[in-house]
Amino acid sequence: MSDAVRDQLSEAEGPQTMAWDSKARRLITIYLPLACFLLILLFPFYWMTITAFKPNSELLDYKNNNPFWVSSPTLDNIRKLLFDTQYPRWLVTTMGVAFGATFISLFSSVLAAYAIQRLRFKGSKWVGLGIYLAYLVPPSILFIPLASVVYSMGLFDSPWALVLTYPTFLIPFCTWLLIGYFKSIPYELEECALIDGASRLQILRRITLPLAVPGLISAGIFAFTLSWNEFIYALAFISSSEKKTVPVAILTELVQGDVYQWGSLMAGALLGSLPVAIFYSFFVEYYVSSLTGAVKE
Repeated sequence: MSDAVRDQLSEAEGPQTMAWDSKARRLITIYLPLACFLLILLFPFYWMTITAFKPNSELLDYKNNNPFWVSSPTLDNIRKLLFDTQYPRWLVTTMGVAFGATFISLFSSVLAAYAIQRLRFKGSKWVGLGIYLAYLVPPSILFIPLASVVYSMGLFDSPWALVLTYPTFLIPFCTWLLIGYFKSIPYELEECALIDGASRLQILRRITLPLAVPGLISAGIFAFTLSWNEFIYALAFISSSEKKTVPVAILTELVQGDVYQWGSLMAGALLGSLPVAIFYSFFVEYYVSSLTGAVKE
């Protein structure tokens, strides 16, 4: 074979080899890690779903049944959860607590973040840092002194105890997040409004908040999710069965001694996770964009 022919073959094979190397590299560096990530992330939800629809005969006999599939699906676990327990009431209580705590946290965080970022008083940066450091204190340490406060105020065994204590760990992070987002809003807009005679509250309501909608949604999702899934405070401050939240109720009411009602437990966890998943699906774009802006700042 002549040198000219060999060079022509090499030139023809070059692009094909480069394309193959590029596909192999993308497969190894992108698609394979993503597949592993999705498997690890979604497998617990898959296991929870199939367990919720398995009859007890399949749950207790893995030797004769496939543990990763449902041979005879049943709705008995969901029926028992909805009609033989107070799960609907637990769900309503959890939703009320989550919305109440989220509203209080967002209202307080907006005022605190705007004051720290826009009013520029002496020591505002240190105040912002102190608020964020308060978020780093573990709730497992705070619930002991908070229990005394809740009991002295007569709020023990009441959902209001959770609505008023959840903001203690929601406000610091939401304030820090909104401070970072308020930085991305041009200050010149507020200066023009001040020159035209607008008050600070008018500026906050008509200029800053409309421009900070993605940040507000991000902080709201964060507060709502933590309020929905919180366990320690709900376990310590609520004792009545009908007033418990979903995370505490499905664990304390569906586990009797050493008997675990796995089907109903998984059904309760599955139904309890759906509102948060639906909430995320509507605002996921705003959530990602606001977090990106806060991190850049």
